[in-house]
Amino acid sequence: MNAHTDSTVSPGPEWLSGPAWRGRAAVHRDRVDALIGPYLERRAAGSKHPVIDFLFTYYGHKPAQLRRWHPGFGVVLADAGDYAGSRGYHEISAPPADGVPSSGWTADPAFLEKRRDTLEFVARLLSATATRPAQLSCFGLHEWAMVYRTDDVRHQQVPLRLGPDGTDAVVDSMQLRCTHFDAFRFFTPEAAPRNAEPLTRDLQIDREQPGCLHANMDIYKWGFKLTPLISSDLLFDAFELACAARELDMKASPYDLLPYGYTPIRIETPTGRAAYVRAQADIATRAEVLRTRLLDACRALLTGVTAPAP
Repeated sequence: MNAHTDSTVSPGPEWLSGPAWRGRAAVHRDRVDALIGPYLERRAAGSKHPVIDFLFTYYGHKPAQLRRWHPGFGVVLADAGDYAGSRGYHEISAPPADGVPSSGWTADPAFLEKRRDTLEFVARLLSATATRPAQLSCFGLHEWAMVYRTDDVRHQQVPLRLGPDGTDAVVDSMQLRCTHFDAFRFFTPEAAPRNAEPLTRDLQIDREQPGCLHANMDIYKWGFKLTPLISSDLLFDAFELACAARELDMKASPYDLLPYGYTPIRIETPTGRAAYVRAQADIATRAEVLRTRLLDACRALLTGVTAPAP
């Protein structure tokens, strides 16, 4: 972890030379390309993927945006004309060196102020989520509840592993314990009343908990909503976690994904449920670290910033 690019914000601007920041940007692009290169190749060929596409279609943060490196607030990039006009950036002047003035591009304090409401919401949500015990008893049934007693299956190109009747029987046999509104809102009308408690957007901060797979995936969402105020190092770590969580999500889903190389976690069996809980707990442990890092970054931006002088 680079101290200047993560959860703390320098009291004054830190300047990075062109060679220094371009080297870091290249390392970041290499990390991104190593992970999503196959996705980009499939997309170029017009092929869809029921697991990985979600990370870009639902979340709406494009691969090109993910590849774009940002140092985070309080860092100035010298010789960075390619950041001119970039969302959230402005140009500032450096003290003259050898009598020659120079300038650089950095995250704009005015943009931070525009995002203050988002920062405050994200900080409240992350803080509230972190204070609760992890619940590991949902068994990934949210995906099953989305196709319960309906012919409107979300992934039409992928068959249900147990068929419609078998899928419905699994939902009938277990309690739905979803705590994440953005999963719950896709439940079928027949499944929603079966949830342990009703969920609403207004109660999101009161209900999210750190065992939830989707809450942990959403650390990535909250991160990219704060770009370029937070570092790309933190954002990509959150994306890696979201990829792992999405894979677990779909392995435990009712869909037959063997043709795509995903061995199912059969949550309809005791052995499958135990395997799911172990994997879910591992995701939650990884998410705890990232949630803390992002929360620290939000708090620093809200309370501890001395903005670069214009």
